[in-house]
Amino acid sequence: MTTPSSRQRAILEAFDAAREARPRLPAINIAECLSISEGELQAARLGRDVWNLPLPPRDLASRMHQLGRVKALTRSRLAVLEQEGSYPRLSGGAHAGLMLAPGGLDLRLLFSQWRWACLIRDVSAPGEGAAKVRWSLQIFDRHGRALHKCFALDDELAPTWQTLVKVGNGVSPAFTQMATCEARPLPRVPELAAEWEAMTDVHQFFGLMRRHGLERREANALMEGRFTQALAPSAVEDVLTRAAEQRLPMMLFVASPGCVQIRTGQLVTPQRRRGWLNLFGHDFTLHLDDSAIASVWRVFKPNRDGGVTSLEAFDAEGELVLQLYAERQEGRPERSTWRRLLEGCQPQAAVA
Repeated sequence: MTTPSSRQRAILEAFDAAREARPRLPAINIAECLSISEGELQAARLGRDVWNLPLPPRDLASRMHQLGRVKALTRSRLAVLEQEGSYPRLSGGAHAGLMLAPGGLDLRLLFSQWRWACLIRDVSAPGEGAAKVRWSLQIFDRHGRALHKCFALDDELAPTWQTLVKVGNGVSPAFTQMATCEARPLPRVPELAAEWEAMTDVHQFFGLMRRHGLERREANALMEGRFTQALAPSAVEDVLTRAAEQRLPMMLFVASPGCVQIRTGQLVTPQRRRGWLNLFGHDFTLHLDDSAIASVWRVFKPNRDGGVTSLEAFDAEGELVLQLYAERQEGRPERSTWRRLLEGCQPQAAVA
């Protein structure tokens, strides 16, 4: 075992002090206080309750259905979606994985973004009653951003957890700093409207963006007044509240660069706590820092069934924070109640 570097020792000392002062403080908050990535924080713990998992991403993902009941967590910059359940078996190809379970743990995995996976054993701090051990599997990108996490919920661990411990080692990952992207003027794409209108499946949208080198928010801005409409930031809370009141079955999408997690079902009434907007369901939780949402769009995409409409929220850097659709079965038209709900949202005030 290698001797910890002075930087690693400093991180460990700060981590221990933070956990002693506030045992429930999430690792991401400790990392932010230290001005390091969450991945670097957890990597500093290698050899002390953290194991590097030297498995190819698809191999690791193919084992996740054997982990038993878990709490699965994916975060964007401003939203965190947590769900309890069991992973379905992995399908899909070598580069993109599918875990298809509408109403359960339903994920889309982009393996090219998976840089480091680790197994973590956390023990509750003294003074919190009988010591409890919490196991988690956590996946990070090359910048040390958490892409997806799952926490074991079963009292008796599934054998796969111990198998991963045996596979694990103490090899430390190397992370790179994330470069700041400069804002650019909105590009001109004269053919975009015709190509948008010609879509017969919403998944064609990704190819459309790649062909023209567009970000999602740029595409929305270019199509404003035709297929999109800018809404007031307050529209997110309004839509979540009214969807819960109307008992509309919804699809919540929260995405990191390497994982899209989808929760399907009826919503609960949002509650505001410590400035964040929260949905506390019996098997899921959504935490949303809606005060930092920079723009919100109502977006219509054509398809064979008459088109689908979504609500999309972005942060100040243009990253998608949260996406909402009404639940819909293939071959059936979108719910008219959902369209009416979105049409009643307050538009974004024009800038003078």
